[in-house]
Amino acid sequence: MNSFGAGAPANTTGRDLEASLQRAGFYPRLVSDVVNDALDGQDCLAHLVHVETHFDRTEVHRHITVLVLTEEMLVITHVDDQQLDDAGEQIVAQVSTESVPVRQIRSVVLSYTYAQPQDYKPSDPARELTVSIAWSGGQRIELLPASCGDPNCDADHGYTGTTAQEDIALRISAEAEGLQAVADAKSFARALRAVNTGATAAPHAGAAGLKFPALGQRMGRSHYRR
Repeated sequence: MNSFGAGAPANTTGRDLEASLQRAGFYPRLVSDVVNDALDGQDCLAHLVHVETHFDRTEVHRHITVLVLTEEMLVITHVDDQQLDDAGEQIVAQVSTESVPVRQIRSVVLSYTYAQPQDYKPSDPARELTVSIAWSGGQRIELLPASCGDPNCDADHGYTGTTAQEDIALRISAEAEGLQAVADAKSFARALRAVNTGATAAPHAGAAGLKFPALGQRMGRSHYRR
């Protein structure tokens, strides 16, 4: 049984995950124990640790999302902290974990941003990467007021928008987190696609009867999107 938390890591990947949590610096001991418990002894094949900071007037909010891939599961852990008093002496951590069988993952989408595409060379790294993963059939809808293109027209043209299938979307920026973070996210997505493709080609016994929710049944479920 693997454990990268309280005891010595059982493999190199587990040690890498523990090191990533330590580097993130967001309650590493707590997050490590939560992730370890959610893995329930399964080996870590790949991981992605993502910390974001948001500013709300005079308050600073940080949260961490940890994706851990095993042979059978995608384990998602999200931790927020909340200040209960003005002095900042009373803080609580809100933790959620979700374990998704890899055979249920329906799509892994990578969206890239490149600077100066007219000068692109094969060695040029992406400046930004968004990893979107869908497994429940839920959709994200983005609506904007529609227009007819006439700048002087003030008629109501309703709304227009786009839909995207996703349960979780993480945006990694080289400007904020460094080029290595973008490369790590890309490597994780490749590992996830490889395991998911293998699981789809050779599903576990009993998977044939697995039923997915109808498209759009769980709209706006992207509670990990930050």
